[in-house]
Amino acid sequence: MAAQGEAAGYYQQPYQQQPQGYAPPQGGPPQNYQQYQQGPVQGFPPPQQEVYDSKQHNPPPYGASFQPPMDDKQTFQQTFKIEKPKWNDLWAGLLLIAVFLGFVAISGLTLYQYSRYRSFNGDGIYGSSNDFSLNTNALVLLIFVVVVAFVLSWGYFLLARAFTKQFIWITGILHCAFALGTSVYYLYRKLWGAGIVFLLFAVFAIFCFISWIPRIPFAVVMLQQAQDIARMKRVHVFMVSFIGGVVALAFSAWFSVTLVAVYAAYMPSNAGANANPACSTAGACSSAKVIGLIVFITFAGYWISEFLKNTIHTVIAGVYGSWYFCAGKPGGIPKGATMGALKRATTYSFGSISFGSLIVAIINMLRQACSIAKSQSAQDGNIVGVVFWCILGCLIGILDWAVQFINRYAFSHIALYGKAYIPAAKDTWKMMKDRGFDALINDLLVGPVLTMGSTFVGYVCALLAYLYLEFTDPAYNESRTFTPVIMAFSFLIGLQVCQIFMTPISSGVDTIFVAMGWDPDIAAREHPEFWNKLVHVYPRVQEMIHA
Repeated sequence: MAAQGEAAGYYQQPYQQQPQGYAPPQGGPPQNYQQYQQGPVQGFPPPQQEVYDSKQHNPPPYGASFQPPMDDKQTFQQTFKIEKPKWNDLWAGLLLIAVFLGFVAISGLTLYQYSRYRSFNGDGIYGSSNDFSLNTNALVLLIFVVVVAFVLSWGYFLLARAFTKQFIWITGILHCAFALGTSVYYLYRKLWGAGIVFLLFAVFAIFCFISWIPRIPFAVVMLQQAQDIARMKRVHVFMVSFIGGVVALAFSAWFSVTLVAVYAAYMPSNAGANANPACSTAGACSSAKVIGLIVFITFAGYWISEFLKNTIHTVIAGVYGSWYFCAGKPGGIPKGATMGALKRATTYSFGSISFGSLIVAIINMLRQACSIAKSQSAQDGNIVGVVFWCILGCLIGILDWAVQFINRYAFSHIALYGKAYIPAAKDTWKMMKDRGFDALINDLLVGPVLTMGSTFVGYVCALLAYLYLEFTDPAYNESRTFTPVIMAFSFLIGLQVCQIFMTPISSGVDTIFVAMGWDPDIAAREHPEFWNKLVHVYPRVQEMIHA
């Protein structure tokens, strides 16, 4: 009732323009663009019809000329026109291509060596002569992990589509229950280090979920709106999610096979073990070479998968931005919005997406190293080491959150206006601070909930890897030597695959949010039903975007 009263009070106030003194980036609608006039919204006074004057008003879209569609034949490029298009951050794009080619070279060489000595590495789960490094047993495990990641991720996506209102509750309860159950299982198996770590995770997850309960209605409205848009014509959100997920699945399988092949090709034999026949043809074998190659392919895997995820995000941002700015205009959503956004993301914005993905890849590499070190300390029973690596991992996690926070909204800006990464990030951050959006976004749960769901998939994959190694008991894993490494990579595969599958959902919510920051008046004027629901469950939003 209080929310309704506040919302009603707001509708009785004069319609407010954008805050004075806010200086958006250069660009905007062309001169003499006449504001689109729409009939009055119930309970909300219509805007004054006026001629656009760049000297007196802040242009709603930022960084490019915006020309609302006058008919249904206008394209995405024509609507969100870049006056002087150029390939931004080209150095990052070229570096990504070089890293990808390096990954291809290493993969091709090691897979060739693996195929030559396949009989030595075994043809299945058992029967391998290789008792000192990863072999076909590990390869089968990682393929299982990829399949499980795909099934759970696609099922999670369908769950969000079918049970939007209950989605956040289901995610929180499953995550907390599984984290607690995993910790109990590890403690039962007397893996004290891992059990204590997962118990801390479970307690933290339960605390977070309880604190989120008052904000769930706000997140539900945003999530429902994103799903409603995804079902509209000229919008291909579900298709983009499925294609992106399949590509991520294929790359995860390729990465898994390459990971095993590196160990099989260059891992030196232990004393008294069968000699590694690949070392006679592959060159000098050493643990240092294995570590170096594993570090490189892991970094490449992170960067490529982050680039894939952010490309999907940018494409979907273009689609949702088209809905926000154009759905209320005569022409509606521009023709070919999905393909237009894809073309811009893979050409002019290719380097910018590569740049933003590179930063996240470096941070994730550090988190991966901490995760392996923490698991190894837990395996050795070193509680002090577990605590140290856990604290360091949390600090790196905070850094990762800050970068991801900026990236999500900066890529939405890049999708529509084709700016370079650094200028887009600066413009987005300035807009958020000037409007108070940074505080408002902290109350939006969709991103954290999807992260929680992806982490749940990662936990399941890591537990699958542990159980597989325990029951098959391969010779190479004597004393659980490879358990921390395999569990860490299994968690990584599950996490990345699920995040890519769920990217279209989070991208839609992020883009709607940042678009309201660029031009808040459109939300109330051209999407009144959505706006009324938002103000009803979260009156604070009107104070933020019209402050």
